[in-house]
Amino acid sequence: MLTLDFINAGKRFQYDWIYKNLSQQIPAGSKCVITGSNGSGKSTLLKGISGIQPLTEGSIRYTYQDKNISEGDIYKHLVISAPYLELPEEFSLLELLQFHFKFKNPISGVSFEDMMEIMYLENQQNKSISQFSSGMKQRLKIGLCVFSDVPLILFDEPTSNLDQKGVEWYLKMVEKYCEEKTVIICSNEPKEYVFCSDKIHIEDYKLKSRL
Repeated sequence: MLTLDFINAGKRFQYDWIYKNLSQQIPAGSKCVITGSNGSGKSTLLKGISGIQPLTEGSIRYTYQDKNISEGDIYKHLVISAPYLELPEEFSLLELLQFHFKFKNPISGVSFEDMMEIMYLENQQNKSISQFSSGMKQRLKIGLCVFSDVPLILFDEPTSNLDQKGVEWYLKMVEKYCEEKTVIICSNEPKEYVFCSDKIHIEDYKLKSRL
């Protein structure tokens, strides 16, 4: 399992600090939610964790099996689902599964056929992703994450485009497949993070205006 330690982490765009002086540990195997108002920087922090965007100051220490993982190598140990990350729509479902799992090992004991059935996408293996509904695409994004054999999963608004039945499916997926994984979620929806015991409220790490 993977532990994250934020050490005076901060991110600035030009003169605007999105967050600053963030020092907190996310223990291995824990479930953590990043909360904050719309536009407050939740996704920016998640991008910093994933390595998509470098920090402006401070650092994040990643520890996996008692070894430090460098920022440049952390992508090998995580998966991410987010609204700003698109699926390659020219692929069929089966082609996308084959492509994704060239880069990540699948969890043991689950075949591509099993994955499609669990995602309620059976009989869709030859359909192009461009023909999927928004809910089907969201289930696919979540499935690609939870079926990957990695210690860190990052979710940004994981139940967007899911109806109530889809939300219940997502919660069951996390419960069944992510028990021993570190999971971090960006959300303002309590239904998405009912299982989280750790929390980062991004607005606690904003620079306070002086009168």
